[in-house]
Amino acid sequence: MEEQKKSLSEYVRETREKAGFSVQGLSKKSGLTVEQIEDIEAGKDLFLPATVRQKLAKGLKVNPCDIKEYERILLVSYDAVTDKYIKSVKRAILDGETENLRCPICSSKLTTKVVRLLDLENNIALHPKAQCSKCSFQIK
Repeated sequence: MEEQKKSLSEYVRETREKAGFSVQGLSKKSGLTVEQIEDIEAGKDLFLPATVRQKLAKGLKVNPCDIKEYERILLVSYDAVTDKYIKSVKRAILDGETENLRCPICSSKLTTKVVRLLDLENNIALHPKAQCSKCSFQIK
């Protein structure tokens, strides 16, 4: 019987624990926020931008390729998901109208959040994000 491959969240959590780090400790070692690490370990991120992967690898003292091995490729045809739809979902998230947002791929409920970041002039910039609760669809 073939062994089930670990998820990215399992790999990161197990590697962090083996290294003896708390989430806060890994945050300090990697330069990522506690929220970013918690999102990864909660399975909210199925694949990572290269910069996040590199910082995480540095903090965990592993090769970035080791992390990439556990990432899941997003297999969504963006022809089916129009820019207009994505813009409307982002607007709804910013307006707080998230109750009825559904995945365009499988129709499951979207989990949403608004990330507050600072721009180069220290102004707050709001970035709406969404992910499907059942499939790999994400809006980052």
